[in-house]
Amino acid sequence: MCIVHWIDDWCAKILQTDAKKQVLLIVFKIIFAAGINRYIWETKKQSSMKTAFYLFLLAALPMFANPVETVVISGKVTNTSDNKLAIRGESFLKEISLKPDGSFSETLTIGYSGTYTIATKENRLSVYLTKGSKLNLTANNKDFYKSMVYTGKGSFENNYIVKKTAITIPIVQEEMYRLDEKQFLAKLADIKSQMTANYNATKFEDANFKKQELKNIYFFEQLYIRNYPTYHAHYAKIPDYKPAADFPQLDPLMNLDDEQAFLFSNPYKQIVNEEFSATVQSKMSNEDEFMGNYALPEIKKRKSQSIRNALAQMLSYEITPANPNGTDLYNQLMDISTNPFFETDITAKYNKTKSLVSGKPSPVFDYENHKGGKTSLESLKGSYVYVDVWATWCGPCRQEIPFLQKVEQQFEGKNIKFVSISVDTQKDHEKWAKMVTDKNLGGIQLFADNDWNSQFVKEYAIDSIPRFIIISPDGTILNADAPRPSDPKLAEFLGGLKI
Repeated sequence: MCIVHWIDDWCAKILQTDAKKQVLLIVFKIIFAAGINRYIWETKKQSSMKTAFYLFLLAALPMFANPVETVVISGKVTNTSDNKLAIRGESFLKEISLKPDGSFSETLTIGYSGTYTIATKENRLSVYLTKGSKLNLTANNKDFYKSMVYTGKGSFENNYIVKKTAITIPIVQEEMYRLDEKQFLAKLADIKSQMTANYNATKFEDANFKKQELKNIYFFEQLYIRNYPTYHAHYAKIPDYKPAADFPQLDPLMNLDDEQAFLFSNPYKQIVNEEFSATVQSKMSNEDEFMGNYALPEIKKRKSQSIRNALAQMLSYEITPANPNGTDLYNQLMDISTNPFFETDITAKYNKTKSLVSGKPSPVFDYENHKGGKTSLESLKGSYVYVDVWATWCGPCRQEIPFLQKVEQQFEGKNIKFVSISVDTQKDHEKWAKMVTDKNLGGIQLFADNDWNSQFVKEYAIDSIPRFIIISPDGTILNADAPRPSDPKLAEFLGGLKI
């Protein structure tokens, strides 16, 4: 069969079904692979109608080669602290500068129909965008969730999201998971009932949204059921808690490789991420410090590129100066990912970690001291400095505090200073100050000047906490990713310095 006859069959199938962009692109690649001269010679034998159809497809090639979807979003968001608005999605980011009155208008090219996040510096809310969406929104940043109102094409779905948020935002997870099994299931059933009533009372214009949202409510319920045993043990302070035999479990038939669900449902994303982490951790031994060797094969099994991208991003935290396989991990993550923002960020981080080697001058700090004034790294020269980068909201950080206090006692009077740098946001400054006092935290307690964007934090490529650093008396890096206080290797390491 000649190549054009084969193409004829494809074209017939395309005409019988809705022509998909990817299929048309494949057809054209075949045409060009066969040679344009051969193509012209063969088509002369075909009817003029067929020839015209091929030429039409050829003219349409640029349109299909780069599939895009365009949406228009405009409106007014008042009382923002920085006159900025951001729209984020999978492999998507658009930062919008608001006019002085808070108004804006943008035409966006999006890569998929699904859920994105619209955010100010202080607030964020899910927004559904699909081809042809033409949304106008108004919101007061000081009362973001209650004041958000949409008009225009897509407003039915997005006003539904606002109403749904009013149901979920009062949920306090600590209180929810502290409930016993019967109370928890009753509370969860009540929340799901409210969601379902909201869903049934809404007139949707987008059939895909309606279909995916019904699954999204199911994923919400499944996420809480999945997390209850672990979270209840923690919040109820019952470390050996085991759920009853008849307590519901995560649906074993749930597809954890569903591209469309991942692009629509935030609860589904959390389930996918948590199940992935649980699978990888089950394969690790106590001696394993890094999960890359176990995680990479699991990521490569996934067919959904969006899920591959997200799981690859989870592994980026392991690109640290302490990881001896950092270069190989970086190269493999670059091969896996198709997210340009991630690739840019991880490349910058990788290049930064390569410079954070022992003997190089340390990045410096000069931050507010809880006891008054400011403290700089320069003022601590002549002593070893053990730095703990943490935040009051960080559970693993707080778990290290008792161990840190023991290490401080063990090396009291030695030539070493213990410095804790909080990356809490400015709005949590008082919470930080109170915790330092209430917990009687020792060492030198500092408050970073710009949370995660503080220069010291960025120059040490810190994107997860707690993070521990050891600096030599001459101000050079000794260990840019030092052992935690709970790790016996820390005391062993510090003891070896003969301080």
